[in-house]
Order: sequence, then structure tokens, then C-alpha cells
Amino acid sequence: MNWQEVCEHPSLQDLPFKIELNQRGHIVMVPAKTLHSVLQTRISREITKWQSEGESVVECALQMPDGSVKVPDVVWFSSTRFAQVGDSSACTIIPEICVEVMSPSNSHSEMTEKRMLYFSAGAEEVWICTNRGNLSFYNEHGKIVQSALIPAFPQQIKIL
Repeated sequence: MNWQEVCEHPSLQDLPFKIELNQRGHIVMVPAKTLHSVLQTRISREITKWQSEGESVVECALQMPDGSVKVPDVVWFSSTRFAQVGDSSACTIIPEICVEVMSPSNSHSEMTEKRMLYFSAGAEEVWICTNRGNLSFYNEHGKIVQSALIPAFPQQIKIL
């Protein structure tokens, strides 16, 4: 199955969770709880607050070099990259920042694998947010103290 087929399949419309495709074209279902959605929204708002240029997008489908489609919780595109995105079902233009909000079912090795995949596709930074709102920032060389693209971004998102 490819991403266009997933987007058009009638039985996959209006699901209460996000889905991704692995590199073999198999659907991976990712159920999210309310707190997860709250963190996505607040991260997107904070990005917009500190970076007025470009676009912050929640749950943007990205076509990966290995054939999989990943859907980071939040991404940020510069205006230049966003102008190239168009209206495709899955972006082949990769945003500068990909953010993953960890769920209890996520492992650290899974997040490391996603980070490496996003970097191999062209992301400049990957942010990982715990379910308590704590953020870690990474570039292709490893963990960094703060985002180089949005240096004022806080290291914690308040959830209460």
C-alpha cells in the first residue's frame, strides 16, 4: 500500500488516531491520548510565537528515503521549503524541524531510529518531547542544549 492509497481508502477516513506506513508499505497505527494532542498544539503555538517566518504544521505526512511515511507530531518549514511543498499527500520536501511527542508505548531506540531517519531525509533538527513536556533538541551530530533554528524555544512545555 502506498500513502496515496491510504489517504483515499474509505475505511481509513476519520480514524481516531494517526497512522504511518513502514518501509514495506504496512500501516502502523499510533493512537494518541488527549495530553499528547495538547502537547502537539502547545508546541506548534510556541514555534509560531518564536518563529514568525515559515509554517508550523501538526501531523504532517513525510515521505522518507526508505519508502516509509512518517507523521511527526509537529514540524516547522522555513518559508523557502514550504513554498516547495505543494498539495501532495506526503511531503517529499522535509521540514527543517521535526518534533516527536513521546507516548508511553514509544521506546528510546524507536525515537533514535526516527531521528536518524529524519536527518537522512534532510531535517536540520529533531526535537523529542516527553509526556511531561520536557524537550530535548538534536542536530545531526547529537544532542544540543537549545535549538539553533529557534534559540528562544523553551525546554519545557507547561501542561497544566
